[in-house]
Amino acid sequence: MRWTYADLDAAVSDFARRLKPVVTSGDRVVIVCENCAAVMQAVFAIWQLGAIAVPINARMTQPELKRIIDHADPSVILFTGHASPDARAHAEQFGAADASQSLAAVKRTPQGGPADRDVAVILYTTGTTGVPKGVMLSHDNVCFGGKTSATLRSMTIDDLIYGVLPTTHVFGLCSVLVAAVYAGAPVRLVPRFVVADVFDALRDGITLFSAVPQMHALLMAHARALGERALGSDTLRYVSSGAAPLDPTWKREAEAFYGVALQNGYGMTESTAGIAATLNAIGDPDTSVGPALPGIEVRVDTSVPGGGDGAGEVLTRGPHVMPGYFRNPEATAEVLGRDGWLRTGDLGRLDDTGRLHILGRSKELIIHGGFNVYPPEVEAALNDHVDVVQAAVVGRPVSGDEEVLAFVQIAQGCDLSVETLRAFVAERLAGYKRPARYVLATSLPAAPTGKILKHKLIEVFADQLT
Repeated sequence: MRWTYADLDAAVSDFARRLKPVVTSGDRVVIVCENCAAVMQAVFAIWQLGAIAVPINARMTQPELKRIIDHADPSVILFTGHASPDARAHAEQFGAADASQSLAAVKRTPQGGPADRDVAVILYTTGTTGVPKGVMLSHDNVCFGGKTSATLRSMTIDDLIYGVLPTTHVFGLCSVLVAAVYAGAPVRLVPRFVVADVFDALRDGITLFSAVPQMHALLMAHARALGERALGSDTLRYVSSGAAPLDPTWKREAEAFYGVALQNGYGMTESTAGIAATLNAIGDPDTSVGPALPGIEVRVDTSVPGGGDGAGEVLTRGPHVMPGYFRNPEATAEVLGRDGWLRTGDLGRLDDTGRLHILGRSKELIIHGGFNVYPPEVEAALNDHVDVVQAAVVGRPVSGDEEVLAFVQIAQGCDLSVETLRAFVAERLAGYKRPARYVLATSLPAAPTGKILKHKLIEVFADQLT
């Protein structure tokens, strides 16, 4: 399906008229979906009615989906059954009359009252604990995030943006979709990341590509398997990475592959995606996430565990910060102070030029032998190996200490051994940072965005850790 913005406007108005009898201002409307034009139609129609969009990735299991729906208490559930087999299956489970429609619907009777009418969207995030929380973002948050992203990337109507990041995630919704609408730029929405399809698409007129490091790693591994060193695009002008720190060696490889600078950024759902970002030239050795974006404040609290010597928890304040968690004032109070500062839970430091360097999640800090071990540093060392696609490092309590565990996705067809990898890492890391245990696998558990689900690693690979 191909829509002009005039087509989108007409489709949104038409769908808003169809929803109006069952949706009132402040209602929640769940959209069980994968990326497609109908998601844009639904989100903007919901906003036109003053209601709140609650997009949920269709790849969730039925129990996961039910838990979120019970908490969100929507008046209507929509399913993009035509674009997603998983959404169609969920629609059938919920009794939708025609599960294959572009926006199949199930009406419900909410038990709770309406939410704040200033709220535009509620995005459920599992974070590192696996417990979902509904992040409320206001219309001002969403507009600020979209405008800031479009301005940062210098988006214009002449761009063609590749939209593979899920619109059920703040990165895909605000930094890609809303940003594209703000700039009037075309965006090609695809339901999910398929490495061969993305590789081909990036050589077919795409100018902007935002992704998470795991996607970049898989694309480069795919190219190597094809015997190619570079992407070979004549149009690609902007590539960015988010959700994890960059390793200098890996950054150089990625820039050689894409032929353009790899920009880094930092944000979270609670901050409408963006907090800081780079605008570096190709070859710049900077591996920070850049300075704070315009209009945003950042500071570092060095008093937290893992802090000191300039390192501490990253705090941020500004028009990007959420109003709070839906129906969870206790969790809101834990991270959002009365002074407006949001505690991110991430460890970082600011250098002399004001650039932010992310060291990792404070909850993921490993204290081994009395020393602080930051998982991203260990992951970067592992990722330097040519046969490693991506790696994730976590800690596990042992008697009176924590041990470092490394979970490593290796390239298809390679014969990399634990002994080889252990020797490789020994040349790059101090003894206390080196993993005690390694698990080599062909894939790691990941969210729809491609981000590794660290809280599931020990459970998934339990038989290899005994």
